[in-house]
Amino acid sequence: MAWLSLSMPHVFFPFHLSKGSPKLTSLDLTTLGWDDTFAAELPAGSVPGKIARVHSSGAVVIVDGQEQHIEYSARITLPCVGDWVAVQDGANVTVLPRRAALVRGGVAEDSLSQTLASNVDVIFVVEPSCLEGRRGDPNLGRIERLLALAWESGAMPVVLLTKSDLVGERIGEIVSNVMGAAPGVDVHPVCSVTGDGVDIVASYLGVGRTAVLAGPSGAGKSTLVNALAQADVMETQQVRASDGRGRHTTVHRELFVLPRGGLIIDTPGLRRVSLAAGGEGLESVFTDIEELAENCRFDDCAHIGEPGCAVIEAIETGELPQRRLDSWFKLNREAEWIASRTDARVRAERDRRWKTIHKEMRKAGRHRP
Repeated sequence: MAWLSLSMPHVFFPFHLSKGSPKLTSLDLTTLGWDDTFAAELPAGSVPGKIARVHSSGAVVIVDGQEQHIEYSARITLPCVGDWVAVQDGANVTVLPRRAALVRGGVAEDSLSQTLASNVDVIFVVEPSCLEGRRGDPNLGRIERLLALAWESGAMPVVLLTKSDLVGERIGEIVSNVMGAAPGVDVHPVCSVTGDGVDIVASYLGVGRTAVLAGPSGAGKSTLVNALAQADVMETQQVRASDGRGRHTTVHRELFVLPRGGLIIDTPGLRRVSLAAGGEGLESVFTDIEELAENCRFDDCAHIGEPGCAVIEAIETGELPQRRLDSWFKLNREAEWIASRTDARVRAERDRRWKTIHKEMRKAGRHRP
């Protein structure tokens, strides 16, 4: 399941390099994830570099074992954390073709998608088991949305339920509920403070393997990075007691090399996550509904009350939660809207289809006892 950017052409932009810390001189390219595939894309006369951190005016790239700074002179196409770049003549850089990139869509009609991290092997969807000071369970809708992006990336998604110590014996029930929203995905409770589950997280990594943490502010991503790094490499804060919301402790995306092998990318908390163009990951997120739909009487069943609808029957018997179908409707509607922004034919078909669905839903509501 390769992401579309596998065919992305080389991107050229000028930059200025300033010498930085030589603390990474002991690392070789293999440790950072370099392999023959990337080597085949490296232009003659250039040396490889790894983007380790990005911010508003530039980025930090590891070149020849040293951290060096890129200052953008043109904001056209910018690199992201995890990118491999070709540095040439000490003045130019080319972004090599990406693979397994985590991309979120723009929130406005004219906004562009954003690549959060590239060349990753694992995407950890991080969700707190509960919010400090509040009983609220994990946000299943947010998990489904992030899993859709993760499946589209081409990397392996894994759900991490942090702060598991705050829910006590309820953790088994919570894990079971989350597994229902994440078919085919490993789900692990983690407590970064006590260390419970940290070794399991580390087991997904190894020399040359890269993971990215994606989740809301206050989920404990930076605390988990510190636990994996066995050092306080990231600043952390408590969530607000008034509303349980997290503060944006992490303000930029950054890559860390872990002492036990592997690399981890921490990202700022995501408060708004839009699907990227395509929405192909939804089929993987909702495999349970897709499998049930194969048993519907009609091939074009919309699952809104048609006779012989296996999906509705599963809801009536309790096999499938209503919340799950509602989420399926919502995310598919959003994916169709994203596709319609650039395709008039898709837009017309979407409007026709959803007018029919809404009409049938109103009709079903009038006849419901």
